[in-house]
Amino acid sequence: MSPDMRIDSLKTDTEAPENLPVSALAFLGDGVYGLMVREYLTQQSGGKADKLHESNIRMVNASYQAAASKILMPYLTPEESGIFIRGRNTHTAHTPRNQSKSDYHAATGLETLFGWLYINGKTDRLKELFARIVSQ
Repeated sequence: MSPDMRIDSLKTDTEAPENLPVSALAFLGDGVYGLMVREYLTQQSGGKADKLHESNIRMVNASYQAAASKILMPYLTPEESGIFIRGRNTHTAHTPRNQSKSDYHAATGLETLFGWLYINGKTDRLKELFARIVSQ
């Protein structure tokens, strides 16, 4: 199945991507963000898998993503900001015990935004925002 088919399967004629459940957008955004981190780390170091894995763990967690969301907030459009806030404010069933509740919610907001951008085909914007994160 091609990536385009998967994207289309999430969208329907009657449901705009912004109307998808936050959990679906965050789930998708988690994968998009994780892949972007792996691509970035591989391009930056090309190192051994164990070092890449350690770096990946540092960047793919709620506290790092919460810090990343603070970096991005001044650069978000009103629409993007609304999607982020929608994700951040969503009720979650649990919070991982090694993460603060506020960090976890901010990370969910970031993942929701990344999922929304991806499903809307805004890959250039994704790259731009991700570049801001890793440049800090």
